[in-house]
Amino acid sequence: MCVAAPGKVVSIDEEKKSAIIDFDGVLREASTGLMSVKQGDRVMVHAGCVIQILSMTEEEEIDELSKVLREVGAF
Repeated sequence: MCVAAPGKVVSIDEEKKSAIIDFDGVLREASTGLMSVKQGDRVMVHAGCVIQILSMTEEEEIDELSKVLREVGAF
């Protein structure tokens, strides 16, 4: 099973087409080649790539998902 993880864009490197994503305090680099993101966007990341920018409604759902993932020790 493949799982995408929710995070928040902290910074962007336009030259490398990547961004630093905050996954509940854990910072990781992800490719932005598939999506045009900006600092502060809430995003879904799968296999090191940003695959979706979340809307406000989706952000609420992602907050719940993040809570569950923390509880099971996923991050």
